[in-house]
Amino acid sequence: MDGKSNITVPVYHKYLLTISEAAAYFRIGQKKLRSIAEENPDSDFLLVNGNRILIKRKLFEEYINGLAVI
Repeated sequence: MDGKSNITVPVYHKYLLTISEAAAYFRIGQKKLRSIAEENPDSDFLLVNGNRILIKRKLFEEYINGLAVI
């Protein structure tokens, strides 16, 4: 083997989601997700790796459960 694995993890099992994965999972536009990330830079549901924004799925679920409007 070459050391690379072809394991595919379903989005609903992932701990971290990219903006495009989160947009599909939560049915929220990518621009809106980026806007939420910019408005909440110190929130627990964000992880920034270089210039990549990653969303902690369960913590973001809790965040949006507390909202009435996005």
